[in-house]
Amino acid sequence: MRKNIVVGNWKMNLKREESLELVSAVLSKLPEDKNTEVVFAPSFLYLYKIAKLCSDFERVKVSAQNCSKEGKGAFTGEISSEMIESSNGDYVIIGHSERREFFKETNADLVQKINMALANNLKVIFCCGERLNQREESTHFDWVKQQINESLFHLSVADFNNIVIAYEPIWAIGTGITATSEQAQEMHGFIRTIISEKFGNEIAENTSILYGGSCNPNNAKDLFTQKDIDGGLIGGASLNADDFLAIIHSF
Repeated sequence: MRKNIVVGNWKMNLKREESLELVSAVLSKLPEDKNTEVVFAPSFLYLYKIAKLCSDFERVKVSAQNCSKEGKGAFTGEISSEMIESSNGDYVIIGHSERREFFKETNADLVQKINMALANNLKVIFCCGERLNQREESTHFDWVKQQINESLFHLSVADFNNIVIAYEPIWAIGTGITATSEQAQEMHGFIRTIISEKFGNEIAENTSILYGGSCNPNNAKDLFTQKDIDGGLIGGASLNADDFLAIIHSF
């Protein structure tokens, strides 16, 4: 049975005290009767402290926003998967469109990062998605299939069980534009189909696929009622405790 998951990706936002206050506010009002897994993805600076705050909450996890493709060595400024795991991280986000665009990460780079993360007992939130011109040219399915095929389909079944996929239509990130629930469901269903073709139906049905394009309290419920949408990778709305809680309550 796949999990419902809501991930708060803070990106490069919030100072230390703001971060701790936000987490405390969310934890104080988490619904007790929900099975939804909640994941905070703060700056790496705050990851260890936030992991300690969340340690008594079984359904609350922490994630790094990125990791190095290297294990260790002379890579000034990089953060290894081993460091994340030793700081009590549970997940790492890999392949976010901002990393692909601004830091020129390729699918080959992501393979190395994914392998490092899994080798260090981290689960991976793998991002994929198309630009507006690709959707307009009707090449968006081919593009997303290529991203998944080149980055994930080298994995064993055992390793793939530690993958969560986040579909993020790039044209809807931070723009206030959201894919319609029908558009999102169509792509999520397509992703589940190609997973089934590679690993079988049981693995596909147990893979959580999140929506990551301007999900907010106003549209979360409609998105989350779609049969192949298992939660959200939330950006701006995760920086406000009430908004983030409203999204968590949308299941």
